[in-house]
Amino acid sequence: MSLPRLPSVVVTLAAPGATAADDREALLAAVATAAGVGVSAVRAGRVCAHCGATDHGRPWAAVDGSAVGVSLSRTTDLVALAVGPTALGVDVERVSRVAAAPLDAFTDREAARASGDAAELAVLWAVKEAVLKLDGRGLRFDPRSVEVDLDRMVAVLDGVEHPVTVLFPAPDTVLAVAADGVPVTVAGSAPRRRPR
Repeated sequence: MSLPRLPSVVVTLAAPGATAADDREALLAAVATAAGVGVSAVRAGRVCAHCGATDHGRPWAAVDGSAVGVSLSRTTDLVALAVGPTALGVDVERVSRVAAAPLDAFTDREAARASGDAAELAVLWAVKEAVLKLDGRGLRFDPRSVEVDLDRMVAVLDGVEHPVTVLFPAPDTVLAVAADGVPVTVAGSAPRRRPR
């Protein structure tokens, strides 16, 4: 059986499980729901792009042998489970968390534009994490190497522009998805888009 191409990235926001394994099980269920199959049709795991180990690293999934893009992110009291037709990265952040723990992750241009605004810094951080997850290197790589342009809603890594989607699903919450232009929907809600 061949998996029909998923039309968009679907992000499910939920309370986190008691363990990371619970969150990975929830990701399996999200893949099954998005693909319209039973959980038993989904194969998934992790692989580290750096060392090749399968006990940590980037998640992967396949349905009936067809690859499905997946990504997972956690923050205080919230997990984001993303499923799409191609490689993708997701990050969910609490603005208050970013404000409480200032990060040395921004280029001079980004820092000047944000001018200390916690919400803007949270958006920049979430976009950087999402793009580095899409790329597969994650935070092993210096986040300052990702230049975020929120006017154009792109992030540049290694000279390549990656379109990003930024949503605000709840107060104090920023959701960033890097899926190279694939449309993004959030299951069961209508979050506000970032004003341009």
